[in-house]
Formats: sequence, C-alpha cells, structure tokens
Amino acid sequence: MSESLRISRQFSQRAVMEAIVQSGPISRASIAKQTGLSKQTISEIVRQLELDGWVQETGRTSGHIGRTAVTYELIPDAAYIAAVDLGGTKVRVAIADLACQVFAEEVAPTDKRGGKFVVEQIASLCWLAADHNGIPRERIRIAVVGAPGAPEEATGRILLAPNIPGLDTMDVRSALETALGFDVSLENDVNLCVIGENWLGQGQGIDNLAYIAVGTGIGGGLMVGGQLVRGAGNAAGELGFLPFGADPFDPESLRSGAFERVVASMGIMERYEKRTGIAATVPAVFERAASGDPDAAEILDETARYLARGIGAIAAIANPEKVILGGSIGLREELISRVKTFMPQCFPYPIQIEASALGAHAAIVGAAAIGLGQLHNALFGAVAPNSRMSLPPAEAVSFREIGK
Repeated sequence: MSESLRISRQFSQRAVMEAIVQSGPISRASIAKQTGLSKQTISEIVRQLELDGWVQETGRTSGHIGRTAVTYELIPDAAYIAAVDLGGTKVRVAIADLACQVFAEEVAPTDKRGGKFVVEQIASLCWLAADHNGIPRERIRIAVVGAPGAPEEATGRILLAPNIPGLDTMDVRSALETALGFDVSLENDVNLCVIGENWLGQGQGIDNLAYIAVGTGIGGGLMVGGQLVRGAGNAAGELGFLPFGADPFDPESLRSGAFERVVASMGIMERYEKRTGIAATVPAVFERAASGDPDAAEILDETARYLARGIGAIAAIANPEKVILGGSIGLREELISRVKTFMPQCFPYPIQIEASALGAHAAIVGAAAIGLGQLHNALFGAVAPNSRMSLPPAEAVSFREIGK
C-alpha cells in the first residue's frame, strides 16, 4: 500500500469511528451520509473495528419503506483512560471509559515530599481506582496528568509548580510511564479545566473562553477560536506571574509569582493576619466576613479587586466571551459577586463571569477528553484534520459527581 493510500485509510478509519462516537447507535448508511465515504469502505472499516473489539452491533432500525439496517455503537469498556488532577493539596485519580464516562475515582492529600513520592502516589491511586471497580489494569491504555505549572515536552519536567517540590528536577512523564506501564501525557491542570467546561460545563459552544482557578495558587486556561492556547513553552495562562499585586522584582515573586502572592490562599491569610494580628485559614476569613467582621470583608474586597484586574488583563489581550472561576477560593459566591461588582469599575466592556459547573471535577473531565483524543490518534494513526477533539455530545454523557 502506498503512503498516500495508507494515510487516506487512516483518516477514513478515524472518520468512521468518530461518527460512531458522536452519533451511535448509527447505521452504515448514516455513517456514509456523515463522512462521504462509500458504503463498501465503511463496511470494511466497521467489520475490522468489530473484529478488533472497538464497536458492536446494537440492533436494527427501520427505514423509510420498511427496510431495516444494522446499527453500531462504541464498546465503552474496550479501553480506559486514567485521568489525573494533581494539585498542591490533593491528587485526584479517575478512570474513564471510551465514552468518557467517569466512574472510578480515588482522592488523597498530595504527598508533601513531592517528586518520586507523588509519582508513586499517582500510580497507587490509579490501581486502587481500577481494582475497586473491577477494571482490568491491562485495559487502561493512557494516562493524562494535569498539574500546576508548565510541562516541558522535551524533558518531561514540570516547571513553575512551586507548591509541589521536585517536579522540575525529574522526568515526571517517564517516571509515571515506568510506574504505570502505559503512555502518559502531561498537561497544565487549568488547561484541562477549560477543556472540561467547554465540553460539559459552563462553556459549552463558546469558542472564546477563559477559566481561572484560585486556590493554593492561581492559574488560567484559555481557548481562542475553539483552540486551546498553550504558548511557546506550554506556560500560557500562568497568571500567578502577572507583574502586579506584590512587587514583581522581589526575588520571591520569581518563585511563586507577584499576582499569586496576593490573590491565592497564602496572600489572603497573610493580609488578614497583618491587618488583625490573628492567624486564620481562608475558610475562616470567609466565615468571619459573613459574620460581619469588617477586616475580613475588606480582605475579600481587596482579593476581588486583584482578581478583577487579572481578568481585565486577560480580556484586554484575548477578548473571551466568558470567564469561568473555579478552585476552592474561586468558586466562593462571596468572591464571585464581588468580582462582578468591581469588573465594570476597571474594564470598559461587559464580561460574563460564572462559577464552574464541574467544580473539583473540571480537570478530570478535561483529562478524559484529551485522553480520548490521543487514544484515537494512537489507534488510527491520524490526527483530526482541524485539530479539534471529537467527543461524545454533552447530552449523551451522563457524568456523575463521585468521589470525595
């Protein structure tokens, strides 16, 4: 077979598979209408997909004049994806099937020792999730790991992640592949969040979308024209390093970021203690503000003003239609309402600002989406021509909030 024929065959396989993913159960005649491929080509491809265990017959459908046609659908448990959300305080591991149904999950506090200990922890949680749900380990074909910071493709390191030590000095990807025994893809965690929200959350159908996570740190994910923006070094969206808030020329700002130092959890706690002389956790600051503590209320006002400035910086460059807030702090309605109040005072045109619909599961859903796309690439040897991921329609996915 010539190279051009081989590539054409791969794209045909992918087109048929994606028609089944998007519209199954679906007949061969309907696949032909969607793809433009001949019925003979489709029959050959479907037969091979059946033999390889990826699709199955599901029944028959009536035609317009009484004829019936065999319909096909994806076999969801033919392979699995491990979706990992590695945070500064928690690591969440879930297993998703080929229909992107997320149903097996384990959560634990992130190992404070970082580095290889976190790698071992991820592998352990992955096997725990699989074993607890009767998922054969050999059917897990790929893992997508979302982590704070900037994964470096050439070295497998994760840079700009000061809350988890050791990730910038080791090949995290290779270590995980050795521990798990299958391919691993590293991605920025907030990039996964914006993909998840674009698919199943607040950003459905929105091509220009921003996601900002505020918690232990702060990060942003950005979609422009329906495409994820990663940047030259995979560091697009590292909002913590916006050069305002704390002094950007302070050496500490080169480690954790001037903006992160004031708007994330440590900044909130430090400003409250400096103002009152009382040490308090972030939840306690919110509780005190709700109880009428004027100092706590002013700290939240300051935080919201900073966040409004950060959103304004993104909007001035990328012009998103909507900004979604997530993370343990970003999801707080007390903060979101303040940001909505302050935005018109510092930015000239309206911006939709909403809380994440997926909450703590946004990165998991995004990781499952990335994993499905990469699994398709690996299986069929062809990247989607428009670089967009082909995912099951949102209405066909019965995502359930599970776990802790």
